[in-house]
Amino acid sequence: MNDMRAAVFIDNGYLAMILKHEFDEARLDFRKFSDLLVGPDYERLRTYLYYCMPFQGNPPTRKESERYERAQKWINKLQCLPRFEVRFGRLARKGASFEQKRVDVLLSVDLVRMSWDHQIQKAVVVTGDSDFVPAVQAAKDAGVLTHLFFSRNSCHRELLLAFDERTQITEELIGQCRF
Repeated sequence: MNDMRAAVFIDNGYLAMILKHEFDEARLDFRKFSDLLVGPDYERLRTYLYYCMPFQGNPPTRKESERYERAQKWINKLQCLPRFEVRFGRLARKGASFEQKRVDVLLSVDLVRMSWDHQIQKAVVVTGDSDFVPAVQAAKDAGVLTHLFFSRNSCHRELLLAFDERTQITEELIGQCRF
C-alpha cells in the first residue's frame, strides 16, 4: 500500500456548471475522474463531493419531485463507489433563484482537518471560488501538496495563485472519464 495518500474535494456546483457550459453536459465516471486527478504516485484515500439536493416546495410540484428523484438516484450510485462520500449543503432561495449554502464551509473544514490530521499528503480540489484560499493556505501550512483542477473560463486569479499545482480541465481530461 502506498504511503502517499490524496483526497479529492469536488465542488459539484462548479463542476456541473463547467460540464454543462464547456463540455456539452458530459456525464462522468466519477471513479475514473477521481483516480485520474490523483495521479499514479498517490493512493486515493477518498473523494468528497459537495452537493445540494434540488429544491422541493411544500408540497412539491411534479417537476420538482421528478428532479429530486433523479438526483437521489444519482447520489445513491455515487455513494456506492469505493472511497466516495457525498457531503450535503442546502439550497436557499435568493429572489427568484437559489444559492448553495454550507458547501464551501464543508469543503474547507474537510480540507483543513484532513491536512492537519496528516491523513493526506496531497489535496486535489475542483473549484473556482476564491473563498477557498484560506483553507488551501492552511493545508499548505500543514505540509500538504495542493493541486487545483479548474476551468480557464471560470476561476478566480487569487485561487490559482494559492495552489502549489494547477491543471486546466480540458476536453482530453474529460474524454478519459466520460460514460
